Amino acid sequence: MKDPRADLEARRRLHLYRERGVSDGPAGPRRRWNGREVLSFCSNDYLGLAADARVIEAGVRGLRRYGVGAGASCLVNGYTAAHRELEEGLAAFLSRERALLFASGYMANLGVIATLAGRTSHLFEDRLNHASLLDAGVLSRARLHRYPHRDTAFLRAQLRGLDDCVVASDAVFSMDGDLAPLGELAALCADAGALLVVDDAHGIGVLGDSGAGATELAGLGQREAPLLVGTLGKAFGVCGAFAAGSAEWIEALVQHARTYLYTTAPPPALACAAAESLNLVRGEGWRRRKLLEHVALFRRLAGQAGLACLPSETPIQGIVTGSAEAALALSRALLDDGLHVAAIRPPTVPEGGARLRITLSAAHTPGEIERLVESLARHVGRVVGEAAGDSAGRAVGESVE
Repeated sequence: MKDPRADLEARRRLHLYRERGVSDGPAGPRRRWNGREVLSFCSNDYLGLAADARVIEAGVRGLRRYGVGAGASCLVNGYTAAHRELEEGLAAFLSRERALLFASGYMANLGVIATLAGRTSHLFEDRLNHASLLDAGVLSRARLHRYPHRDTAFLRAQLRGLDDCVVASDAVFSMDGDLAPLGELAALCADAGALLVVDDAHGIGVLGDSGAGATELAGLGQREAPLLVGTLGKAFGVCGAFAAGSAEWIEALVQHARTYLYTTAPPPALACAAAESLNLVRGEGWRRRKLLEHVALFRRLAGQAGLACLPSETPIQGIVTGSAEAALALSRALLDDGLHVAAIRPPTVPEGGARLRITLSAAHTPGEIERLVESLARHVGRVVGEAAGDSAGRAVGESVE
């Protein structure tokens, strides 16, 4: 980037400029944002655990025992009993031999992919994978191939005749909310001798009978999905991430994953909080049931109101506006009604795919979901139509000039 001023001006002109809002108070549906009370539908705190008193108290106990920071990387002296307990708990929950903590989901994906895929490897990724997986592919220096979204037939043809292949996919796609065809991916990887990596950041804690995620829903164990990546910052309501798999693969990550080796260990107090959150995810299945009831309610009400939502049965619900300008305008109209829903614009989504990304939580109430749908129904047609008209008018004017 030679001139940041030109870049920033261009982003403003194209309605792609991003601004940070300031939240005050604990995460949850009802909070203060930029100084006003709002009802939020843009948090990934799916089970409402981020502000749970028991999780907070576990973190406080961890602070008293361990202090604020770990002090060093895990392989120097930053690995604590709290980290070990959480790793063992996650491995048992996910029916994997071992788990390994990372500071964030981004670092987990970078570390995992760079360990598994080297210069001579072929790495195949769904085009709608999260940015962390796509960036991991570039940084790994493997031969990166991106296949059309959920197109297993295309992927099977591309894998034919190749050796040293890794296939990496989101389990729940973070912007569309749809599920990867994990059963098909596992089968074709088995046939091709490829290694399957599943990033289930948005599924673990939410999907499956026990909450173990999209692989549980698809009936895939450690053999079929050898490496599983998850986060502690969404359904668990805390912070950090992990990889889970066989003892050998996890030990390989300990030895080789640079994003694990060369960074300070996550704060032990957060591991204490996450361990308590894991207990609640396992023991309070009503949270998942309530969340999925909210998803069904939203989709039923949206359908009755004539709203065109993306096909998703997960807490991620998208309403595509097309233009970035329309997405921003609709988000602002909802904010005038006291509803906070983020506008998602390129490059997070493809050109022409700007949208509102609505996320639902077990902590919402049915009445709040009804309020959201009523506001959407009141504004969607008008806002998107006005934005389209303004864009057409500008295009005509620009062509004349």
